[in-house]
Amino acid sequence: MDVIQRNFFRILSSGAFGTQSSIEPMSPFKWRRLMQMVEAQKVTSIFVNGIAAHSMDEGLNLPDAIIAELRTKMGDNKALTAKVPKSVRLSNSLLNRRLKKLIHDELHSIDTSVEALDILKLIVSNSETMLNRGMNLGGIITIGQYLRVRGDKVDFVKLDSWLANLQLQSMAELQGNILISVFGFEEEELPFVNKIDKKAYELTLRSVSDLAKDTAQEWHFKQNSAGFVQNNGAVLRRNLRRSVRYMGYAPVETVSNFFSNFVRSLSEIEE
Repeated sequence: MDVIQRNFFRILSSGAFGTQSSIEPMSPFKWRRLMQMVEAQKVTSIFVNGIAAHSMDEGLNLPDAIIAELRTKMGDNKALTAKVPKSVRLSNSLLNRRLKKLIHDELHSIDTSVEALDILKLIVSNSETMLNRGMNLGGIITIGQYLRVRGDKVDFVKLDSWLANLQLQSMAELQGNILISVFGFEEEELPFVNKIDKKAYELTLRSVSDLAKDTAQEWHFKQNSAGFVQNNGAVLRRNLRRSVRYMGYAPVETVSNFFSNFVRSLSEIEE
């Protein structure tokens, strides 16, 4: 892991969880590369908090242009409850029906666990973002923040049952393992993680770096001026690579998601 990634994760950890670490000095070019990672991950508000926590660090040699940019984004924090999606969906139709039914049934049960539903929604939302866009550190951090504040109220027995029913146990464990390996969480804080995934750390580094470098335009097929249909090979390769990356964690949902996106892209070809 290079200095850009080290500083990136240290600042996010400080901004999200109040951890203490030292920032290493970087050149303006490297700070701009780090900001690309922040913007790609949509974690600007957390990053701003982290920068404030490190304001006295000798290594915090932020360029003036970046300081000015961050000042315009101060105070953009959302309440924790606002970060939980109101609705979620899965690409696989069978699993999506199961998801809707279990949410409906739980909301109408006599012992509803709102906190367990919130964690489930975050896990599902993160999974879909990871399959469609890439690593979602903001959503994974939200799980960690939620558990630090309300973890004692989560019914993890229900959550484990739901994850098994939706075939998302491994995807949930991956997200938990990222909190452990990247943000220093203890295993005891994440009861839905049953085993340590040594690949989670490297996968996170690679995914965050890839997303920040991704410049492929978001179209799959389109007609050119001569009426022929063009295929965007860069996007197709990127999506296929991402699907392969997560196939072992959620095989049914990954395959359904890939083909759903492929079919949808075909339907968007201009007539």
